[in-house]
Amino acid sequence: MAEPWLSTVAKLTEFFATDQIEASARRTKFVQRASKITGKLFLALVTLGRWSAPTTSLAQLAAKAAHVEQPVDITPEALQQRLNERAVAFLQDLLQTALGKLHTGNTVCDEVLFAPFTRVHIADSTGFGLPESLKAQFPGAGGSGSKAGAKIQLVWEYKSHTFAHLALGPWNVPDNKYVDTVVALARAHSLFMFDLGYFKLAAFAKIAAAQAYFLSRLNHQTMLREVRGEHLSPLELAHILGKEARPLLEKRIVLGADEQVAARLIAVRMPAAIVKARRRQARAIAKQRGYTPSRAHLTLLAWNLFITNVPGTVWTAPTICKAYALRWQVELVFKAWKSHLHLATLTTTTKQSTLCYLYGRMLLIVVTFALCPTLRATVWQKQQREVSLVKLVCHFQAGAEQWLQVLFQSPQQLTAFLSQACAAAERLVRKAVRNRHTSAQYLRASLESQGDFFEPALALVA
Repeated sequence: MAEPWLSTVAKLTEFFATDQIEASARRTKFVQRASKITGKLFLALVTLGRWSAPTTSLAQLAAKAAHVEQPVDITPEALQQRLNERAVAFLQDLLQTALGKLHTGNTVCDEVLFAPFTRVHIADSTGFGLPESLKAQFPGAGGSGSKAGAKIQLVWEYKSHTFAHLALGPWNVPDNKYVDTVVALARAHSLFMFDLGYFKLAAFAKIAAAQAYFLSRLNHQTMLREVRGEHLSPLELAHILGKEARPLLEKRIVLGADEQVAARLIAVRMPAAIVKARRRQARAIAKQRGYTPSRAHLTLLAWNLFITNVPGTVWTAPTICKAYALRWQVELVFKAWKSHLHLATLTTTTKQSTLCYLYGRMLLIVVTFALCPTLRATVWQKQQREVSLVKLVCHFQAGAEQWLQVLFQSPQQLTAFLSQACAAAERLVRKAVRNRHTSAQYLRASLESQGDFFEPALALVA
């Protein structure tokens, strides 16, 4: 039986086809006449060529060009001259092509998790500083921080482990302003999971109007009204929770005065150590800014507060807590990007050189993570084991030099190389067996018996 990842290997082979890449190079005017630095050579150098070390220099890239199937003799200076606006446009064009070709699959690993939902979108962002030469296009957060900074907005589709949305933007655009772009993905029966940075009542209202679902932490300043029969009454949450003895509380509520979004409120009492740490941090921030935290705010810090419009018949309150813990999977994605794909390890200072580096990194991210969904499904089907994203990236990073070389050989040789790498990945990128359960295992257990509530899930969303 053919391996599921063969379809992805075929798509990657097609993406790296010389004719397609050179057509993009001519379309964006990166290549206008015969040149040693072809579109394919440039793409290979700024992606795979820079992967093996975080600080690969132009001289090292030029040396790598001299060792491909048909050696190309170029100088670092010639390569530097090609890092211009047309090169940026070329890489942007290829990035859009890669997203369209490589992240459109519907491979699902574990059918049990999130079975009621067609899609599970986890939205988050990661930021990093940039050289000052980019401060006009990518302004930083302001204050004492970097004058220039970038933020990558990601919508990670958990069921298929693909990128539903990926965009590079300035650091000074807050997540709750970008959330409208994320919400445009809403379709009936899809689920969105947000952290507090994306909290926006108008966005929740749009999701509900699309017959989709949201799950988010609660912003303490939000106006709440409790549903009591046919009536709404103001909900003084801090007052109620201050007297609450139970570890778990659920209420039917309406969010906001204007939007009036119907939702469930789930409050989960946190362990004493976490509560002390939260309050200590809140007092330190308040002291730094010259005010005293309110008693109500300190009371609410003793609880994890979730809001959702997922019906209780689908997920009980304890299951909501375990499901939200999976939102932290996106942090593992960012860890792989920064630690092993060298996303933010910038060695350039000029505007166009830096942009070429960033879009080259993003292309490498898209290409590498395209191999995740089918490998994840294969490992689960054969071994009932989860895949480690970090291990997967490290596995393909180990073969980056060979991958670079085989790009300039025949499509059959590229297919053979990627197939061999995927076959080896089945046994090398599995999560280690451990006593502590993963977030997915906690959720799976909760779905099997929704009456149980596991204490370890509390720490995962602290």
